[in-house]
Amino acid sequence: MHASPILTLAALLVSGLAAGAAAKACRLPSVTGQIIVGVLLGPSVLGWVTPVEAHGLRPVLEFALGLMAVAVGSHLGWRRLANAGARLRWLLLAEVVVTPVLVIGLTLATGAAPWSAAVILGAIAVSTAPATTLALVADARARGVFVKTLLAGDALNNLACIALFETARTVAHAAMDPARAADLAGLLLRPARQLGLGALLGVAVGGALVLATRRATRPERTTSLSLVAILLVVGLAGPLDVSAPLAGLALGVTLANLTPSREEIGHAVFADFEYAIFAVFFTVAGTELSFERAAVGGALALGVFAARAAGKVVAAHLAMRIAGAPLALRRHLGAALIPQAGLAVGLVFLVVDDPVLAPIQATILPVVLSMVLLNELVGPVFARRAIVRSGEAGLDRPRVLDFLHEEHIVTGLRGTTMDEVIGRLADHLVRTTDVVAGRDVIVAAAVTREREQSTCLGEGLAVPHARVPVGTAVAGVVGLSAEGLDVPTPDGRRLHCVVLLATPPGAADRHLLVLAALARVVGGNADVREALYASSSPAHAHVLLHGDATAIDFNHFLDDDASAAPAPVRAH
Repeated sequence: MHASPILTLAALLVSGLAAGAAAKACRLPSVTGQIIVGVLLGPSVLGWVTPVEAHGLRPVLEFALGLMAVAVGSHLGWRRLANAGARLRWLLLAEVVVTPVLVIGLTLATGAAPWSAAVILGAIAVSTAPATTLALVADARARGVFVKTLLAGDALNNLACIALFETARTVAHAAMDPARAADLAGLLLRPARQLGLGALLGVAVGGALVLATRRATRPERTTSLSLVAILLVVGLAGPLDVSAPLAGLALGVTLANLTPSREEIGHAVFADFEYAIFAVFFTVAGTELSFERAAVGGALALGVFAARAAGKVVAAHLAMRIAGAPLALRRHLGAALIPQAGLAVGLVFLVVDDPVLAPIQATILPVVLSMVLLNELVGPVFARRAIVRSGEAGLDRPRVLDFLHEEHIVTGLRGTTMDEVIGRLADHLVRTTDVVAGRDVIVAAAVTREREQSTCLGEGLAVPHARVPVGTAVAGVVGLSAEGLDVPTPDGRRLHCVVLLATPPGAADRHLLVLAALARVVGGNADVREALYASSSPAHAHVLLHGDATAIDFNHFLDDDASAAPAPVRAH
């Protein structure tokens, strides 16, 4: 007699929460603990959760995977990633070349699989586990350039993986079925159809959600419509024969770009249930991992696992080095890309369901499932260590300057007058923040204030600011010039850093805290100040503004009792 799906769900949730807490107590990622307890409860060990019972929870898992895909897609907002374009382009290129080449080369060198199977294994190896990454980031309370690059990279390489897989499957079909090979146009159109329909589904549902919630003011309405949107994307993906994760990613990307300032729609409405959803998802996923299949995968699975991990590390290091990314990204991003789960499993079952690929199914199924088992047990450990070593763990807490992200920083600032500099920064402020006041209003207020009294704090730093009539929070942008701007200043020094602030009514206290923090830049650590002025990219500047040293010098955490009183401000 099987337990009801609801009772099974409750038992797995309790088990997952307990295992996650135990893993954290052992300094392991909670995800690893949840997967391990799932394996223990599943058919491989205790058999308390049977395949039939796990299958009964399939709708819950599909919804969770779709929700996570939407969350990952939300990190692909153009405005947020404008300064990260070079890093992400090089990372995507390196991922789709280096990792498949190593996996295909290893597979062919062993002679354990035909070339058609090797090509499909190489394509699947590109995929990562956005759900695992999201859980690890939330677990570590991490935030910064590393996390932004990691989450966006996860989304992009999964998009690339789907395209590569469909292309590889097309090549395998052509090799195994001469009749299909004759229909070259049909073979070439299949990958385009998968990507096009999946993207169209996500964009259409996202656009409809934006329109339906445009005038919605009641939280229950936006929550209900967001739930309907995610269910539609996941539910329609099957009948349309497209990837549900791809459609979910497209939905998240649509919301991130059409409504960048609205966090109350889409995946965010489930924020209070996020940890419970993660716990259920990874515990149930663990019940489906099988040691028997891992044993069948054998040495080839171990070899593919090692080749994929090496490919991720090499590709990320190479891409970040070419892009001139901060050192933490070069050293640790590759390890954070090792986890692999849902998409890889979904793709391998597409192979199993494809009768044309029957000759290679017995090779691909155990190898991929074994690789996923290894990547989900070992990968989160490497990924969590990478996040911690990046220096961004524990930074997802309110800080004085936490509104100054990478996308709000400009290097190579130019201008011959303060009015011109303020105008350039105001353009960037309006383009990259949610400030409600128009560009002309901000410029007029800041220029008027500057003419009344210089906002130069000395040592190459100026903080022009505007009191704007509408808004809810302080907004700002940073302009940096390594050479220095030759504009008039009270101390006669060139300006190397100009911070433009826009402060609405009701944010006066935060405004004073921000001014006090920026004033400490002048009197604080000279090495940090000079390194900030000489930053080669917005990413390097962000690392300096939000690093450990600045927490002591000027950018303290607002929940730190030791920083209750702001320092005196030299200019207003």
